[in-house]
This record gives sequence, structure tokens and C-alpha cells, in this order.
Amino acid sequence: MDYLNIARDTLNMEQQALNVLSENLDLNFNQVVELILNCEGRLVISGIGKSGLIGHKMVATFASTGTPSFFLHPTEAFHGDLGMLKSIDIVMLISYSGETDDVNKLIPSLKNFGNKIIALTSNPNSTLAKHADYFLNISVEREVCPNNLAPTTSALVTLALGDALAVALIKARDFRPADFAKFHPGGSLGRRLLCKVKDQMKTALPITALDTNFTDCVSIMNEGRMGVALVMENQQLKGIITDGDIRRALTAKGENTLKQCAKDLMTSNPKTIHADAYLSEAEQFMKAHKIHSLIVVDDHGTAVGLVEFSS
Repeated sequence: MDYLNIARDTLNMEQQALNVLSENLDLNFNQVVELILNCEGRLVISGIGKSGLIGHKMVATFASTGTPSFFLHPTEAFHGDLGMLKSIDIVMLISYSGETDDVNKLIPSLKNFGNKIIALTSNPNSTLAKHADYFLNISVEREVCPNNLAPTTSALVTLALGDALAVALIKARDFRPADFAKFHPGGSLGRRLLCKVKDQMKTALPITALDTNFTDCVSIMNEGRMGVALVMENQQLKGIITDGDIRRALTAKGENTLKQCAKDLMTSNPKTIHADAYLSEAEQFMKAHKIHSLIVVDDHGTAVGLVEFSS
């Protein structure tokens, strides 16, 4: 059996389904985006089975990109969790058939509370679509499952539609990386965008004087384990010696390297960054200048630390 061809056929069929979804989008999509954008409450998503799993992912995406959102299990909602709702919340109900009993049983209560209902279903004539305020079509020609039974293509289309809504809202809100980082403080993005250089810099610095000889400069760099040495005079930064400077000195012709001292090896006026700058700024600066270590200075221009970045 040629599993590779099966995989390619599967992906091609699903790609076609996404193309159809794109072509079938209408002004209802714009109206739903505006509804969510102007919502003073939360976007509440509910579904059961595979639709519920897709709903959970959609909630995670919306919540992390500026749209307050949570998942409401339809069965639990019918047994008390409806108390989590406010009348200003918008409820998105997902049911491919539009006739899922556990989902549709919520409709009378939602209507009574005054919640706007968005239906994600394949059947515009279904109970769900008829009683919703807004309808988004997630129909597919068939499931990619050979038996046309397992929710495969339909699950992908539903997920993709959720992503399309999320991206539209991101653009509408001008939601930026720094905003995203606020909701992900534990991740690497949050660390880079929320942390300042002074929070991550190393303060035990390898320091040499202008007249430090070559051998001692190398020893100081090795002990510092940073690949650099700061050349100081009267507590003022005069230059920096890097691994590259040492290699260039060793390969230079016609020079007695061992007789050189720090002032001969160093790069004067090294690039620096302020301690209060964000770590993301430091990384961008180092990438732009193709350097791996950056001297950190305070308001007086005094070297107070060093920050490293590995690309």
C-alpha cells in the first residue's frame, strides 16, 4: 500500500475544501467580526465531541490574541454552568449538522438571557442556523475519511474558519507582538518583549586595563567565559576585546602578537545599549550588527553589564 500517495491525496482534498470555504465566505463573516470586535463581554464557544475539541482550540487562540473567551461545555451548561454567562456575552455554537441535541437545548436559555448567537454549521436550514443571529457555513463536500464518517475535513474547515476570525480581529485591533507577550509571560516571546536588559544582563564582567598584556587578556577572557573582555580606564569603558580580535591578532603577519597589549587589540567605541532597554531591542540590535555580546550602560554611560544572544 502506498501510504505516501494516500497522505498526498488526503492533503489535496483538504486543501480543496479550504479553497471552497474561502470562496463561500460572504458578508456574514464581516458582521461576525464586527459583532465580536464591539462585544463588551466575552466570546463563549460551545460544542460537543470533535466540535468541542475544535472549540477549545479556538478559545485558546482568541483569548491569547485580545478577545476574552472561554469554552462552555453544552451538557455542563445545561446543568448549572449557564451561570457563567453574562447577557453581554456572545455565544458561538458549533455543530456540523446543526441538529446536535445537547447544543440546541441551549438556544432557549441563550435567547432568554439576551445573548447573541453565532452558528457554525453546515446546514443553513438546520435548527441551529434558523435560531442563530449569525450563520457561518462550514459545509464540506465530503469527509476525507474513506468511509465519509470521521470528522476530518469538516474539523479542519471549522478550525480554519476560527483562525480566519482570529486573524481578522488581530488586524482590527492592531494587536502587536508586545500585546501577545502580555498573555504569554512564561514563554520565550514574553521574556524577550517584557523583560528589560537589566533583568537578564551579566554583571560579573571580565575587565582589563589598557596596558594588560596579550597573555593576560586571553586568560581574563577565558575566566570570564563570555568571549569578551572590557578594557577600562578610571572606570570608563575604552574598548572591547572579542574572540574575533584575538584571532585576527594571531593571524596578522609581521606583528609580534605576544608583545601587544589590550589597547592594541581592542575595538574602540564598542556598541552599547541602555540597561532600561527591552531585551527584544537588544536582540534586534545584535542581529542587525551581527554581534553576540553587547555592553550595557547606565544613564552616565558607565558599563554595568553585558548581555549575550545566540542566533
